[in-house]
Amino acid sequence: MKDKSILITGGTGSLGKALTKHILSNFPEIKRLVIFSRDEQKQFEMEQDFPNRVYPQIRYFIGDVRDQERLERAFTDIDYVIHAAAMKHVHIAEYNPDECVKTNVGGAENVIKAALKSNVQHVVALSTDKACAPINLYGATKLTSDKLFVAANNIRGKKNIKFSVVRYGNVMGSNGSVIPFFLKRKRTDGVLPITVESMTRFNISLQGGVDMVMHALETAWGGEIFVPKIPSYRIMDVAEAIGPNCDKPIIGIRPGEKIHEEMITSSDSFFTYDLGKYYAILPQTTSWDLQEFISAFDAKKVPEGFSYNSNNNEEWESIESLRQLIKEHVDPTFEV
Repeated sequence: MKDKSILITGGTGSLGKALTKHILSNFPEIKRLVIFSRDEQKQFEMEQDFPNRVYPQIRYFIGDVRDQERLERAFTDIDYVIHAAAMKHVHIAEYNPDECVKTNVGGAENVIKAALKSNVQHVVALSTDKACAPINLYGATKLTSDKLFVAANNIRGKKNIKFSVVRYGNVMGSNGSVIPFFLKRKRTDGVLPITVESMTRFNISLQGGVDMVMHALETAWGGEIFVPKIPSYRIMDVAEAIGPNCDKPIIGIRPGEKIHEEMITSSDSFFTYDLGKYYAILPQTTSWDLQEFISAFDAKKVPEGFSYNSNNNEEWESIESLRQLIKEHVDPTFEV
């Protein structure tokens, strides 16, 4: 990372701020870290935590991924791009589908075009478990985005650039996620609304998400979709961990919501390899030698028909482990 310049789209989000802290702490010799986002208030607030006088490498750049001209300006002299900007709320995307498409699909296209027009060396795009066998618009747009970034490796020509994707489940404590929501409801009215009692989700910490992005930046050959091996939790266990004495009414599933999440389908199994800590879904055609990749990472092909679902996961969070994680990663003052 020495003398390298990094840009994070959507850099004022939960993961963007965690990445910023990680990069500035572990790679103080970077040349620049550009925070690209469209919300000036969030940039103002983030600047209080990471002021330029303390971190002279940091730059705050107002812009929207829908605006390619602005992206091209921001990508000037950038080496690595982490693309985290997206519309993420499932029910909001269902109600405003055209806006979701403009940001998640059009924005992905613009990032690719801007990267190809500049001297960017590597783009890592963030995906979601909802992009796997999607049933909602948000997931469909992120699947499209994944496909665009994987295919971008086919049009790079002689440019020294590669595109890869990281896909993971719900980030514990991120903006809009269930745990901060339940914590707030516990304090305000003591009611934790449950969509479906049998609902399950994958779970990853912010630091786990950061580590995965850095892993992709360091090791990707181009075209991989990296998937972490992470535990699942049951929504009823989350509710019990946070508010054992709270009311837990069943309100029904929301528009576009799944009962269980999936990150690798059985159809993906033909191209999926076990890398140890992560799985990698490889493109059907690559610009590099598959056998060399297998040898370099001691990669092992998953069984045909393999799928990775939050309901058939082998590793689960318990009520007690969830309480410990909430205290460690979300709210240090948390008490049952």
